[in-house]
Amino acid sequence: MSEELRQDDIDALLNQQEGESGPEEAEAQEQKAEAQEQKAEAAETEAQETTENLGDAEADLLAQWEEALKEAKEAEAAQKAEATPQAEEPAPQAEAPKFEEFTTKTGGGEGHPSLDFILDIPLEISVEIGRSKMIINDLLKLSQGSIIELNKLAGEPAEIYVNQRLMARGEVVVVNDRFAVRLTEIISPQERIRQLGS
Repeated sequence: MSEELRQDDIDALLNQQEGESGPEEAEAQEQKAEAQEQKAEAAETEAQETTENLGDAEADLLAQWEEALKEAKEAEAAQKAEATPQAEEPAPQAEAPKFEEFTTKTGGGEGHPSLDFILDIPLEISVEIGRSKMIINDLLKLSQGSIIELNKLAGEPAEIYVNQRLMARGEVVVVNDRFAVRLTEIISPQERIRQLGS
């Protein structure tokens, strides 16, 4: 009962001190910590006195309570240490970044950089002679020998795509028993840019 009164007095004292501000807050926190330490010490001494008079089961229970109180005390101390600014650690200094200068190798003349490093990149080239749309029912009816009509007329140039981008047009020819395309028109850069937008 005397502990409850002391705890109530401590809580009232702490509540009064929390209402105040300024440098008195630090003193209030210190007094609060001291009061909690005194409370923990009183609980420990009381527990030790009662342990002598109790059985094994009750002694184990009191030992667990003592351990819990110690852990709570350590946790409060850790929180207090984190809350106080550490003046020992200096603030990190900012330094200017150091960059290496880029050197350009001129291979093409007049200061243009060499593009030799991109010459080995593989590209996919496809030639389209026409397109057609059909519904699934018509697609299922196709068999060997069926004819699919394309949207282009005979004699119209085929379209040459590089990585799925239209780059040129040409006519289909046969060279050494293989199909080939003779380029008749290269798409201008302006037209290629227009196609990217659509």
